[in-house]
Amino acid sequence: MGLPENEVAADNQRRRMEQLPESPVGGFIDGVISVARPAIAAGSAVAAVSTSGVTELAIAGSVVTGLGIVDWFRKLGTGKVNENLESLGQATEDALNRVERVLLEHGTSIDEIKRRMNSQGFKDGMASASLQALRTTQADRLKRLALILANGVKEGDLASENLDDMTRAAVELTDWDIFVLRKMYESQKSLLSNRYQSFGWSEQVGHVWADWNRIFGVNDEQHLKVRSALSRLQSVGLVAEAQTNFVKDGSLARQAFGLLPDGKKFYERLQEIAVEK
Repeated sequence: MGLPENEVAADNQRRRMEQLPESPVGGFIDGVISVARPAIAAGSAVAAVSTSGVTELAIAGSVVTGLGIVDWFRKLGTGKVNENLESLGQATEDALNRVERVLLEHGTSIDEIKRRMNSQGFKDGMASASLQALRTTQADRLKRLALILANGVKEGDLASENLDDMTRAAVELTDWDIFVLRKMYESQKSLLSNRYQSFGWSEQVGHVWADWNRIFGVNDEQHLKVRSALSRLQSVGLVAEAQTNFVKDGSLARQAFGLLPDGKKFYERLQEIAVEK
């Protein structure tokens, strides 16, 4: 006994969906249009002879149902997950190859390099990076994840909590955020080693921040863009408000933001591994 007609149609629809190419996007869209065309044509024919708005809405609904939106998302999602993990894996492998060469050049033993790469901390870091890789579609953020892992091996610093925080920040921050962080790193990294002096880190940051227009190289129209970046950097614990100055009438004059030790470490972990030629 054959299956009911609607189930056969559903099965045929699924079979057609399985034949859709996953990439390029243009090919996928062409395939979708090809699958949808019979349903759209049927809907148009019925709508043309119908004078009832209710009937037209019913046909429109049947077209959407026939497209298999859930299947599209499943196929696209699965394909992107695999693509991201493959890109992350390749980028990490390339970066680790450079790290191995650098460590050997500086006298680190093969056994020590193996120990770091086989450590639980590194495995946990790979797991964190894999999870964060599912949250982005941008290749440069996947590369950030790879560099964080590789530089962690290079520095012998693979604490799971630190890697969790850094991998999360790597996929949440924009290119503009990283630009602002770089400017703060260049202008304030030396202050972190002097923060225990009598005049204090906060006062030093306030002094440097007074020249923020020159540091960031932006005009007044980009002031809010800088503030937006500072808010995101502060939300992931890389910078903090260090000093707030008020004028005599009590109104806000300037808020100075300072680079934190975690911000310094994060920026350094994003750097490419240089190999001597």
